[in-house]
Amino acid sequence: MTQTAYFQEQSTGVASFEIISEVEQTLYREARILDEERYKEWVDMMTDDVHYFMPGLQTRYRKDKTDYENNLSYMAFYNDNKEELLKRLARLETGTAWSEDPATRYCHLITNVEVELTEDLDEYLVYSNFLAYRNRNERDEDSLIGMRKDLWRRVKGQLKLKKRRIILKQNMLISKNLNVYF
Repeated sequence: MTQTAYFQEQSTGVASFEIISEVEQTLYREARILDEERYKEWVDMMTDDVHYFMPGLQTRYRKDKTDYENNLSYMAFYNDNKEELLKRLARLETGTAWSEDPATRYCHLITNVEVELTEDLDEYLVYSNFLAYRNRNERDEDSLIGMRKDLWRRVKGQLKLKKRRIILKQNMLISKNLNVYF
């Protein structure tokens, strides 16, 4: 991606209750699929041109107006297209992913869902907050809290994720690994 700003889509208004409900149910289903580690189904919920982006943020003074959240040229934990996500997930199936043996237990909570219309009648801007809890072995545990801004597109009657920007609210990522998706 060569553009500097990640989200160029603009809101044209709030979606109807029917669309909001459909999007919420899709987000909840996505969270359940991630909790159950059904990653093939999760990737099937994405468009072929999906972009999954989680920038690394820096602590800075308020007067510094650098836009790290939307700038693709800065460090990112995830900056993946569909092919790259599939490669990450294929690694889990090799049996050599030490961080997943024994398996991690996940719980994704999604809240504060807002759905806005865009100029494209088949695309919706979706804002949400999340808590991703994970526990591994007896004592390894992480609570990752943040917010997401998504672009969901209707493809053949189904909502599919086209773009996701994830902002973690932790100042430093202190997890031993990042084998979790949001």
